[in-house]
Amino acid sequence: MSPASKPVVDPLSDVLSLLRPRSYAFRGLDAAGRWAVDFPAAAGLRCYAIDAGGCWLVLDTAAAPLWLGAGDVVLLPHGEAFRLATALDAEPADAIPLLTSVPEGEVAVLNGGGETTGVGGYFAFAPTRAERLLRALPPVVHIASAEDEAGLHGFIARLMRELREPRPGGRLVAEHLAQTLLVQALRLHLADAAAGGVGWLYALADPRMSLAIAAIHAKPGRRWTLAALADIAGMSRSSFAARFRASVGEPPMEYLTRWRMLMASDRILNAAQPISTIAPALGYESESAFGAAFKREFGISPRRYGREARAA
Repeated sequence: MSPASKPVVDPLSDVLSLLRPRSYAFRGLDAAGRWAVDFPAAAGLRCYAIDAGGCWLVLDTAAAPLWLGAGDVVLLPHGEAFRLATALDAEPADAIPLLTSVPEGEVAVLNGGGETTGVGGYFAFAPTRAERLLRALPPVVHIASAEDEAGLHGFIARLMRELREPRPGGRLVAEHLAQTLLVQALRLHLADAAAGGVGWLYALADPRMSLAIAAIHAKPGRRWTLAALADIAGMSRSSFAARFRASVGEPPMEYLTRWRMLMASDRILNAAQPISTIAPALGYESESAFGAAFKREFGISPRRYGREARAA
């Protein structure tokens, strides 16, 4: 298969479908003067956009604070605690009581407001092991105002309006807007040549690697070989193996196994499929071989995983 004959599969959509964003909440902040707001660590992915003014973003894992100006958008995919502030030495307020003092879609006011305004919120994901896919992203995905060709602020403004002014079908519209916002932000990050990194997301920017990943996603149960994947990418086996590992961060066969197990965990939890159905569909000749692969990936048997995940 040549690089031109691309499988009709979208790996980014596949990944986000496994993540299954299941809840979100967006609110605004209008602040003035010297201020700081502390956000606690939390599971999920946070998203913030600055409308006017600016503030510092401070993470413990970052070497230095990051200035966010008007029009900037940031994604924080690792769930760590952080601070937004105009004055790094200001006494911080607790974000939770401040922001939840107003309903979703409304704007909280700090120090009278009028200088720095922005909106933000979070995406919480279904309790599968697919959230590990977010680890391929850096702690901060910064989309500067000049890069926002997709109009992320427009999506956020409309999402806020749907939450603030409930209308028939509003929750469904808000859900689609929230997911579109997430996809557009990841697209912009992926298109930024300066954002180069290692992981499945960055590999999608490489046409040859994207072909191989799309083929794996299209037929996860196929008995793939290194030679078959290299042929799809239009490369020799040795060149393909080296390039895949360099861009994705693991060998092709390991990525295949990881993707199969992520699909398996999703099917166990959300489709309630029996192991006898999942194993052959994902390329395993026996339930014992499938169970061994699952346990190597997640540390527990697939049946125990299903019991514990459903209980949680």
